[in-house]
Amino acid sequence: MSGRAVGEVARLIEIMAALRTPGSGCPWDLEQDFRSIAPYTIEEAYEVADAIERDDLADLKDELGDLLLQVVFHARMAQEQKAFQFKDVVDAICDKLIRRHPHVFGDGQSLDADGVTAQWSDIKAREKAAKQGALPASLLEGVPLALPALTRALKLQQKASKVGFDWDDAQQVLDKIREETEEVAAELAAPGAQASPALEEEIGDLLFVVANLARHAKVDPEQALRGANAKFERRFGHIEQRLAETGRSPEAASLDEMEALWVEAKGAERKPR
Repeated sequence: MSGRAVGEVARLIEIMAALRTPGSGCPWDLEQDFRSIAPYTIEEAYEVADAIERDDLADLKDELGDLLLQVVFHARMAQEQKAFQFKDVVDAICDKLIRRHPHVFGDGQSLDADGVTAQWSDIKAREKAAKQGALPASLLEGVPLALPALTRALKLQQKASKVGFDWDDAQQVLDKIREETEEVAAELAAPGAQASPALEEEIGDLLFVVANLARHAKVDPEQALRGANAKFERRFGHIEQRLAETGRSPEAASLDEMEALWVEAKGAERKPR
């Protein structure tokens, strides 16, 4: 890291210290703690992902800055509690990167991308075992509860798959999806099914298996769902625009009209460019 970069990070740390200084700092910043800031940290990570999805590098620069601020904010609060400071965060990740890349920083063998992934997982597992000592650990430990549900489902399934607890192929997963869909249908047909715990459980099972299908197809379910969300927004926007051309809103249109405009938007997307 260049001297200028170090200086700029130091400046950010100083600004955060000023914001958190009792008496002269910002009242909002002073009221925050780890738990109150955590949702903002998650939100900023998603905004980074959104800028990448839109190929907006100018916005990515800003969003990465916002995410870096979150790291500095948490480190400052930890420093105030005499737990650790920003330098310790940097030292920890530097040590980890060097430790988990022996093929680059040590005398480890040359590896391809898959080999690097396997090595990383092996080193991580050994580090966790050393930290826990003789205490038995679940294979599924270490998957954060705060992850988006689809992403967490994917990671849990990946861990279970390592010991052979998995379907053989995507077709078997599709069969399971059909089974889960039938169970959802059965719950929907039951009296008082709407918003019932049983229906929620069956829909949860269905979503979990759909995440498994994505894994077998080597598709990131979060990425796939973000794409579907963007497509829905785009096509519904077409409906709104076309209706606005006639001085109307979706509230004033029939379902058949909106469906026809949806098909129109879908057809326009498929035209060769």
